[in-house]
Amino acid sequence: MNKAGLKIIIVGAGKIARTVVAQLVEEGHDLTVVDIDSAVVDEFTQEYDCMGVVGNGATYATLKEAGIASADLFIAVTQSDELNLLCCTIAKQFSDAATIARVRNPEYNREVGYLRNKLGLAMIINPELEASREIARILFLPTALEINSFAHGHAEMIKIRLPEGNMLEGKSIAFLGQKVTNEVLICAVERDGNLVIPHGDFVLMAGDIISFAATRKSCLSFLKQIGFTTKGVKDTMIVGGGIASYYLADQLIRSGISVRIIERDKAKCEFMSEALPKATLINGDATDRKLLLEAGLHNAQSFVPLTGIDEENIILALFAKDVSNAKLVTKITRITFTEVVDKLDLGSIVYPKFITSELILKYVRAKMGAKNSSSNIESLYHMFNSRAEALEFTVNSGSPVIGVPLKDLKLKKDVLIGFICHDDAIIIPSGNDMIQDGDSVMVVTTHHGFASIEDILS
Repeated sequence: MNKAGLKIIIVGAGKIARTVVAQLVEEGHDLTVVDIDSAVVDEFTQEYDCMGVVGNGATYATLKEAGIASADLFIAVTQSDELNLLCCTIAKQFSDAATIARVRNPEYNREVGYLRNKLGLAMIINPELEASREIARILFLPTALEINSFAHGHAEMIKIRLPEGNMLEGKSIAFLGQKVTNEVLICAVERDGNLVIPHGDFVLMAGDIISFAATRKSCLSFLKQIGFTTKGVKDTMIVGGGIASYYLADQLIRSGISVRIIERDKAKCEFMSEALPKATLINGDATDRKLLLEAGLHNAQSFVPLTGIDEENIILALFAKDVSNAKLVTKITRITFTEVVDKLDLGSIVYPKFITSELILKYVRAKMGAKNSSSNIESLYHMFNSRAEALEFTVNSGSPVIGVPLKDLKLKKDVLIGFICHDDAIIIPSGNDMIQDGDSVMVVTTHHGFASIEDILS
């Protein structure tokens, strides 16, 4: 990143911190990681270009050593909700830094607005809640591998795998626009592990994983047109009775979807049974194939392993694939072996740590872009294991992109304008379309670190 970065302190050197630090260091920010475990802090400072402080992030002495007085942003992502809130409260006493806390407990989540306002937090992040929302979106449209929402829900980016014999096989992107529909835009294609932001002459092949953008209505119409079913699931089987399972089951039940939850811990089962009276709870070990089959896995429309162990989730998903036609959504916590995981057919894969890092990065980029008032960043999603990004900007008066036909904008290589949202109407743009003051614009790029709309220009 060519702009001066922010001074950021992160308390809690766990999995979330690792994902966030890797991204923020790459984008040129000044990072300090705080943790009580000296070995973990040493590991961070050796692996990343960041400072490390060993100590309790809820004490002034530790925060002073970390440089709290001059910090721009303070992020608390320890395992304890209460400690995260306390760290942020103390940080606010000694600095003007914006504060972000990870808070997972459903009881606190009901009071998230109150907590944010009373404690002066810039953001509360809840990885389990965000992951459950992503899983729910997929189960409402199970033929999709991934669904991301833009323009306050007016537009979506949907990822699918093109099957053998599909009508788009052997057809170019230009053919799609001329003969099938011009209401969707294919923004990225992965083939044999290689990612392409395609031009009109790009020819689609069976096995391609494609991401396309459009309104929800146009997305559904397009999927039907090319032979995909668009019906949501009517039931799901969830393995694991943790926080993510609670959030997901709650959303699905409220949408009229039947939910079965398998959990080996009796106390968790009893809690979930009370918290979710409409769910069916099964107390048992889901690694017992006999139990899964007796619970009705072979007839389940969807199957979501949400245990805290990646290997268990993977084995369960592979078994479900073998004995059923269920839509699979697999949660992966560690992100070290994404290339290996992607080669397994695990259905849709959800990485809570990526979702969390996207929320933090969006805030950081917005803070960077605030120095340039001609645009604000509204959404940020990583695509294809962070090899590309989809960003949404609101464009304000004074931006050099306003009033210029898109064909005349000098865009950087590997930058695609996916849509323009004008007065809540989604426009799949042609070269003659222009961005106007107040429009929001979605951009797909393999570049990283864009903080304002001007960054798309060469």
